Amino acid sequence: MQFPVSSEHKAIAFHEGEFLVKTLTDDADLQQAYRLRHRVFAETLGWVPSAEDGTEMDMYDLWGVTVGVFARDGVLLGMARLLPPSGKFMLENEFGALLPRGYAIRKEPDTAEITRLAVSPDIHDARRSSRILLGVLKGIYQWAVDNEIRYYYLEVEQRFLRALRMLGFPCEPIGPVVNLSPADVGVVAGIYDMVRFDEENRYKRPAFLEWISTLATPTGTLVTGRTSTFSHRPVPALA
Repeated sequence: MQFPVSSEHKAIAFHEGEFLVKTLTDDADLQQAYRLRHRVFAETLGWVPSAEDGTEMDMYDLWGVTVGVFARDGVLLGMARLLPPSGKFMLENEFGALLPRGYAIRKEPDTAEITRLAVSPDIHDARRSSRILLGVLKGIYQWAVDNEIRYYYLEVEQRFLRALRMLGFPCEPIGPVVNLSPADVGVVAGIYDMVRFDEENRYKRPAFLEWISTLATPTGTLVTGRTSTFSHRPVPALA
């Protein structure tokens, strides 16, 4: 089965060191994403049932957008699926147990959800794995810049939420830690504010903010200052 790729959102593509970070649009790249998701979320974490064909897909792929980090040979090394507010969030269904009673999920045009964030389990070098993860996080950030997203919801293991905060991403938990079946692992829902990220890192980690807001486009153009206020300033876009 192949899901159509949403065309209502701006695509991104840029080089990050040895990697290419881009929105996935063709069938071959998306098939790589479905296989990577199966390896991580079915075979490794046990969050979803295994499939005979070794791919993991769901209804959210109908409106989701996937950002991936690729090696020079075209192999997908890391990814995240981003759900725009025009469709359902996983937090509204499968992960509803992570929300406190009475919590109203934000579904404004400036809000999206990060899902299926993964790095290939074939990467055994911790430093390279970290670079791939940072490439994915930069892709998530830059997709938000181009599509005027300020807030991201996400559902992750508690320890990964702490790691994101240590990296400089102000992800605030919005509910309790819940052990979800069948993996029986502690998962927490959080929300990440792009504007707060920029404001805090401008003073605490200026080099990190400069890195995440500076891109080398596929044509070799260096674009700077692509922060959460980018869409209100006359700077060249990526696509």
